[in-house]
Formats: sequence, structure tokens, C-alpha cells
Amino acid sequence: MSKPNDSWWRNAVIYQVYIRSFADADGDGTGDIAGLRSRLPYLARLGVDAIWINPWYPSPLADGGYDVSDYRDIHPAYGTLDEAAQMIAEAHGLGLRVLLDIVPNHTSDQHPWFQEALAAPPGSPERDRYLFRDGRGDDGSLPPNDWHAAFGGPAWTRTADGQWYLHLFAPEQPDLNWENPEVRAEFDSILRFWFDLGVDGFRIDVAHGMDKDPALPDLGLPEFSVLTAEGQDDHPHWDRDGVHDIFRGWRAIADSYPDRRVFVAEAHVRPGRLADYLRDDELHTAFNFDFLKCPLEADRLREVIDRSITDLATVGAPATWVLSNHDETRHVTRYGRAHTGVTTPLRHQRHPSDLALGTRRARAAALLMLALPGGAYIYQGEELGLYEVEDLPEEALQDPAWERSGHTVRGRDGCRVPLPWTGDTPPFGFGPPGSVPWLPQPADWRSYTAEANEADPASMLRLYRSALRLRRTTPGLNGEDFRWLDSPEGTLLFARGQDLLCAVNLSDEPVPLPEDCGLLLTSGPLDDDGLLPPDTTVWLQRDQIM
Repeated sequence: MSKPNDSWWRNAVIYQVYIRSFADADGDGTGDIAGLRSRLPYLARLGVDAIWINPWYPSPLADGGYDVSDYRDIHPAYGTLDEAAQMIAEAHGLGLRVLLDIVPNHTSDQHPWFQEALAAPPGSPERDRYLFRDGRGDDGSLPPNDWHAAFGGPAWTRTADGQWYLHLFAPEQPDLNWENPEVRAEFDSILRFWFDLGVDGFRIDVAHGMDKDPALPDLGLPEFSVLTAEGQDDHPHWDRDGVHDIFRGWRAIADSYPDRRVFVAEAHVRPGRLADYLRDDELHTAFNFDFLKCPLEADRLREVIDRSITDLATVGAPATWVLSNHDETRHVTRYGRAHTGVTTPLRHQRHPSDLALGTRRARAAALLMLALPGGAYIYQGEELGLYEVEDLPEEALQDPAWERSGHTVRGRDGCRVPLPWTGDTPPFGFGPPGSVPWLPQPADWRSYTAEANEADPASMLRLYRSALRLRRTTPGLNGEDFRWLDSPEGTLLFARGQDLLCAVNLSDEPVPLPEDCGLLLTSGPLDDDGLLPPDTTVWLQRDQIM
């Protein structure tokens, strides 16, 4: 029989820790486990239910740790396995669950398996763990097909003996062959290793990409592309049915533990297909990229919210909501532009952002997100109101997209700048005084530190803490009941439970609030007439909602 906490994930708020940029205890400029341990009380006080840690495994860091060379250890710059075990125990003691990143689509080119493959001949068992193929053309000098890599250039690199290997991301990230039973067995073992250490679940990187068409046909696209609604019904490497057999095996492993372990998928899929990943014998939840990328417009948001809840209800899965992550421009900056949605991935926006407007909208979006049924994700620093650092010096850029694009795509470093905790000058408490963070912090982040937020009753941090406290203690926000109510054009109004209302004004004019309601929380001040101003969200409570 399932335990009561087996379903904690259905409405959990999970805080994303990009460990390299979270907190640096030893002063080497890189965040580490000791730094994370020192800040666990901060996260517990924030009111989140769990943390998700980006890859902390040994890695050459060709792609920020998503190039793993050993799946059963900790990168030396971050600490040790003993420290990891202690951190997990301390998090549990504070009521925080711990999820890790698992990277199953590819390894590092420094992984022992890939080094063995390079040393072995074509057709060997060592090469069959990856996707090695002969090239096209009379002399095999052309790639096996026309696929492109996410960070620029072809998705194939030629080896010294003339064969080519597939990498849908950087050349340092060779794709695994998931048709090989040895690959499947290895990842089953990796999951058990971390579950046995006390980890509560995994976020699955590129969950939609592990199965490839064995014929490796041409795709016919001029550059790398995520899935779109048109013309990709039988994509050769994204969202193929073969991934579901893998995940059914993983679910069986998770369910074999007395305290049920969970999975969340990073899956870019065709319309209507996300529910397939969340059937009751597969994964538990998945990121909602439609919500993250949606412009801050009432009609568009309502459409995405409806579709998300309705589609996943067919398999009994909850929706999740997210505004930012380590791959996208921080939403304070996005929301300060004329177009508030996510556009082309990895591209640097040259349009100016009104940060005051973006902050006001970010506060409104936070209360919208946290009032919706299901789970939510907070990317580190969004609770401090951090913006995207778009003027990092070129010599500081480390995202692989920068080099692979010929210095035309700046990449994702701007959302990965180390967090500001205290003080008036860098490193702002990220590391000891005098230490130099791996990416430079803006001088004006002195106003964004956790310390500065703490001192301001109207700060973003205070808003998040209040919202998370109410989310836990208000009955209407604990369940899955959700009903739209009539509201003026450009606004959203919905009910949770019998007495909780959320009103969002994304129009250009103030609008009246529903009558006979008490104000629980507001993202910004109401106007002098008690109207709800533009770019503002309120939580309201009344005796009964009709």
C-alpha cells in the first residue's frame, strides 16, 4: 500500500540549484556542496518542498556538467560522495527532498566507455554502446546524414580511423545507443546507486531524445531544431515511441523502494504527446515548456493552462509550471520587453529590457504560477528578482554555443551568474571575501542580495515566502480543484477550492476586483480606488465562490 507522502510531488514546489553558481564555500570561484549545505536553512525557510540539483558528477564541463565522465561520483570542485550523502541527510532533516539530474542521452567524450570505443575497431562491442557509422561519399568523408547539433555545426564528428560518431549536442557529448542492452543495464544500476544513497528522484535530461531511428535518415532541416507542430510526425531522433519502454523500466525501479521515488521529464514533444510520458507506469511529471515560453498575455496563458491541465488529466498526471531555468533568459528580463515570450533558444536579445516593468510582471507571474494546481519550479535567484546578465565580457563566456557558433550566439551564461547573498561588492557572499566567481556579477546586484531582500518588506523574496506559506496553509491551494470565472478582457480570474480566488490583470487599464473578498496577497499595490492595476496579481478569499 502507498504511503501518504507518496504523492508529495503532485503539488510540490521544487527549487532548482545550479550548483556551480549557488554558493562557494572554499573560495575557488565555483559553487560546491559545502556551500549548498550552508544555505539549506535558507531554502527551508523559503518554503519549497524539494531541491533539484543540476549535474554534480565528474565532468570536463564542456557543457556545464551535462557531459558526464562518471555517473557514480561527485566532481572534485563540488566535493565528495560523503559530503553529498551528508547534504541529502541534512536536507531531509529540514523537510526538503532531493532530486538529481540524470543525463542518459549522451556521456562525456572522456567517459571510460567512449575512450574504450575510440581505441576499439569499427564494429566492436565497445563502439556499439554509442552511435558510430561510416561516412557517405566514395571516401566516407561526408557525415552519415544531415543532422545538426544543438550548439552549432553538424551532429557528427569523424574519428582518426575514418568513422563518425553522433552527438546531438557538443562533440564532447557523444550520444549513447539505447538499443544496446549494456547501456540500459548501466543506467538501471546508476539509478539504484543514487536511490540507495537517499536521493528522492531524478530530472531526466533530454528525455525525448534517447531513441533514434536505426536507419538514421536525413531530416531535411537547415539547422538544429526542437520539435514543432508541422512536418515532424515521424522525427528520427526526437519523441520516438521507443523511449517509453525505457521509462517503464525506470518506473519499476523507482516503485521498488519503500518511499516511492519520482521522475520529472525534460521532454520537448509533439502536440498532444506529453501525456504519453506520464502514464501511470512511466514518469511522474514533466516540465511545462509551453507555459515557460508563453507570452504574458491573458488569452495565450489561458489556452496553455487549459491545454496543460486537460491533456495531462487524461492520464491522471498533474501539470507543472515554470518561469525560468538554466537554459532560458531570466523572466524578469523577458517580461521587460515588448515580446514577453521565449523566442529562439540560446540567442542573445539585443532589444532593451525595462527591468522595472519586467520586475512588476515577474511578481504578477509568480503569484499566477503558484496559484495554479499541480507542481511548480523556482530557478535559483528568481526569488531575489535577478535579471539576465546580458553584458558579460566575451572573454568570460563559457557556453559551448559561443565557440560552436563562431562567436555569434552568446549562449546561456547570462542566467547562470553566481548568486548574490550578502554585502555591497562582489562576490556578494557567494564565496569568501576576495574570491572571484567563475562568472562576473554585476555591481548593482548589491540591491538584489538575499540580505537586501530580507531587509525590504516589499521585496521579491518576501513575496515568494508569503506565497509559499499560503500555498501550504490555504486549503484551496492544496488540492487540484480549478475553475475559471468570468473576467474582463486581458485578465484572468480563477477559483481554487471553495473560497480562494486568483485575479491577474495583464491589460493596460485598472480593473475592479470581485466583491466581498478579503485580500490575502498581492504582487503589487492596488490603486487609490481599490482597483487592480495592470501587471498585477492578487489572491483573494471569500466565504463561497459561485
